[in-house]
Amino acid sequence: MRLVWHDRWVFPANSPEPGRDPWTEDPSAPGGPAPRTGPAVEVDERRSRGPRRLRRGGSARRPDDETDADDEEAEPPVEVRRQISLAIGGFAALLGLGLVVAAQTSSPGHRLPFALVVFAVQVFFLLAWTMVTRPPALAVVLGVGTVTALAADVVAVRTAEARLAPLLYIAVGGVLAAVLGQLVRRVDRVRVTDSLRTTATTVFGVVAFATLIVLTRIPAGTQAIAVCLTAAGVALVVARVTDAVAAWPRLAPQVPRGAAGVVGGAMVGTLISALLGGYLVTPFTPTRAAIIGLAAAVVAVLADLAVSYAEAGRLMAGEVPSAWAARHVQGPLGGFAMAAPAAYLMCRLLL
Repeated sequence: MRLVWHDRWVFPANSPEPGRDPWTEDPSAPGGPAPRTGPAVEVDERRSRGPRRLRRGGSARRPDDETDADDEEAEPPVEVRRQISLAIGGFAALLGLGLVVAAQTSSPGHRLPFALVVFAVQVFFLLAWTMVTRPPALAVVLGVGTVTALAADVVAVRTAEARLAPLLYIAVGGVLAAVLGQLVRRVDRVRVTDSLRTTATTVFGVVAFATLIVLTRIPAGTQAIAVCLTAAGVALVVARVTDAVAAWPRLAPQVPRGAAGVVGGAMVGTLISALLGGYLVTPFTPTRAAIIGLAAAVVAVLADLAVSYAEAGRLMAGEVPSAWAARHVQGPLGGFAMAAPAAYLMCRLLL
């Protein structure tokens, strides 16, 4: 078998073929061999360069990537302002106490005082949420929200049967009216679409407070309000006070809240509702009161936490914070707004 050149399949210098000049080892000599090329040469060159440092994703890390990663890791978490956390907890305590005491004044044929208190809280909720979120056509949303709150309270007091279905219809109609009013005002459709969730949350939150009026019209409903709103208020207060003392472990660097406050608030609120259930008359028992209180406490603290995340998202997006007081009362208002329908549903299911 004849020997051939390994990468070109060319016969060597001692080939018997006529007309071929012998190959020389000097590449610069006339007629010398061409430079070696091909896959084998490329592999040899890569081996000679040495191994490259790779990232976990398989691509080479550049110096600027390392600098960015170091900056992200070195970014300090948002500072927790203790005085503000304590003030928010105090507002939650006052709001819960006012609603519980006002609910005790409600009786058949005498629900107007409680309805007025609920309407005042609804207006406060509407002002706080619209001032913070700033939806398009702000005046339209405020007007529609106020009319929707008034209609929901009237329906909750005067309907023949205490049900949530009429309130749901009013809430849906309020959202449609607000969106239609924004379009009539020639607001950009893109802005209306982006703010649809904000508008719906505002209108549904306003109507949710009217659930408390409906709850006073069913058996054991007033006692259910006392148990659920007490649990929700205690949960919000404990969560905020715990954050003021030690917001640990941090749920997110940009959110000044800690997991200990959220979990501890729900647990303490459930405990208080169980103790309160032992002093109430039938059909309440400590177990039933604990279950109802647990649902209200968890919903309240999660709604408050969601408001904190939304606030952090706006700050990260570069939006200038406005309405200082409204931003801080938004969380407790949202917590009680979500606890009201939860109390109604748990009362219907367990009592």
